Amino acid sequence: MSEVLPVDPTITIRAETSFADPDTCKFTLSRAVRSGGPFFFKNKERAAGSPLAEQLFALVGVAHVLVADNVVTVGKEASASWSELKSAIGAAIRAQLLTGTPGILDLSPAMAGPPVDLNGDVAQRVVQILEQQINPSIAAHGGHADLVAVEGDAVYLRLSGGCAGCGMAAVTLSQGIEVAIFGSVPEITRVIDVTDHAAGTNPYYEKAKK
Repeated sequence: MSEVLPVDPTITIRAETSFADPDTCKFTLSRAVRSGGPFFFKNKERAAGSPLAEQLFALVGVAHVLVADNVVTVGKEASASWSELKSAIGAAIRAQLLTGTPGILDLSPAMAGPPVDLNGDVAQRVVQILEQQINPSIAAHGGHADLVAVEGDAVYLRLSGGCAGCGMAAVTLSQGIEVAIFGSVPEITRVIDVTDHAAGTNPYYEKAKK
C-alpha cells in the first residue's frame, strides 16, 4: 500500500551538479539527515540497514552515496541521466526526512572519533587530527593523508593509497577532512590538496569513464 506523504515547506533541497565530475551531484538540505559523518556507501551492500541509503540505491543509476550532516552527495552511473534521477533522489530524501526516523543507522562516522586533546603549534595540531581522526578512518579504504605544509591560514595535504586518483577524493576532502580540521584548528580556513591524482594506481573509487 502506497502512502502519499505531505509536502513540508520547511524542507528545502538544492541540487548542484559537480563541474569537476558531472556524474556527481550534491543535494544540500535544510535539515540534517544525521549529525556527524561523512558516511560513505560504495554500493548497495554497504547501504544495508540504513533506510535512506537503501532507498537511493533502489533507484536505477545510483552508483554511490555519501552523507554528511545536511548534505547528500550522489554519484550516478555514466549511462544514467540526471534529468529524471535528480527528482527521484530529492523525493526519496524528502520522504525519509518526513518519517522522522534516522536515515543512517548502525554506522560510525568516517571521520569521527574520540575528542582529540590538541597541543602544540598549528602544524602539530593538524598532524594530530590527521593521525588520530582522519587516517584511521580512510585507512579502511586504503588511504592516507600527510601534511605537506602550513602557510598562513592554509594547510597543504597529500593523499596516498586508495585516496590517490579516487573519484570521491574531492568529496572526502571537503566534507570530511576539512570539517575535522576546521572544527579543531580554527586558525586554518583552507585545505589544499596537492596530490597528483593522475598518478594514483589503486583508487578506492574510480571515476566513471566517459
